[in-house]
Amino acid sequence: MSKPTIIMCHECHYKVKLPELSHKQAAMCPRCGLQLTVYHHNASQKIIALAATSLIFLFASLPFEFLSFSSSGQSQSIDIISSFWILVEKNYGLLALVEAIAVLILPAFVLISLLYLLVPLSLGFRPKNAKWLLALLFRLLPWTMAEIFMIGVLVSLIKIMSMADIGIGLSFYAYLLFTLFMTITLLYVDKYQLQQLLINNIVEEHTPIDRNHSIQTTWALLFTSILLYVPANILPIMHTNVLGTDEPNTILGGVIILWKMGSYPIAIIIFIASVCIPAAKIIILCWLNYSVQTKQQHALRERIFWYRFTEFVGRWSMIDVFVVAVLVSLIQLGNIMNILPGHAALAFCGVVICTMLAAMSFDSRLIWYKTQKLQGNEKPI
Repeated sequence: MSKPTIIMCHECHYKVKLPELSHKQAAMCPRCGLQLTVYHHNASQKIIALAATSLIFLFASLPFEFLSFSSSGQSQSIDIISSFWILVEKNYGLLALVEAIAVLILPAFVLISLLYLLVPLSLGFRPKNAKWLLALLFRLLPWTMAEIFMIGVLVSLIKIMSMADIGIGLSFYAYLLFTLFMTITLLYVDKYQLQQLLINNIVEEHTPIDRNHSIQTTWALLFTSILLYVPANILPIMHTNVLGTDEPNTILGGVIILWKMGSYPIAIIIFIASVCIPAAKIIILCWLNYSVQTKQQHALRERIFWYRFTEFVGRWSMIDVFVVAVLVSLIQLGNIMNILPGHAALAFCGVVICTMLAAMSFDSRLIWYKTQKLQGNEKPI
């Protein structure tokens, strides 16, 4: 950054004058405490190198064996692509589509987009449609769930270790490295810094506040989430068939099984991610939406904290969905043992998606709306 510029906080709509930042120095909003931007020296070159490395490991994870499972003389092995087709063959194409988009398609799109934007810039050219692509990239980032998928895989392995022999293929290690490098890549991705590089120092335009639309959309999504939350926790999320005997497992039932197996940390993680977090997120978003609908002006900092909490933790509830997807893809040994998804898997997936959309539709600027009108927010600081 060569000179002070004015940036508007997208969470509270406060104008802030940014000075020139040094390496690793961050700018914070003085009103709501949001990190507006952080400057890394040579960030674009680091992103290019890390994104290219991530893509290499992602493509390397596709052709080889991912996991194998053997019991009673029979075995089953899968690669990442075949795991999607197994779900489709079991008439759970929607679950396969969600998994493919979240763990393969969107991560690849994000990395390729970063390379498309930054490689020409490093060569002295300005990429076409940079503004549109950059906006799309940051809208899609919350839906990339490679790291959540890897945790789901690890949970799956812990669940079935006592049942049979597990083999880990080359693709598993390649995808693990892809997840690691992509996570590091995103640490250097800063929306404001990329805008300054790519869009001729034009700061992002902020949409006007549409109070009624935001509130009504959020209520609709929360109501849908509540309707789906009930069958997601009552119905079986998967069916385990051993020698012709069907054992349905609910989300809470799976937690109890893990606890009895002695896998206490995993049981606690699943219980928090799959039971506590979705319920807490619905309750918090209902409270926040009601507070802005009734134009409450107390506890502004507390409310913005809980809003950020719901944004951060919401996607991690997908762990249980990925656990089911991995187990169904891996354990198909005919009459000896097989696992099928239950109706709760789609219902729970719907809960996660609807709560994420509800958090996105909620306009956090409404928390500060009356304060903005009173203060005018005309003078930058």
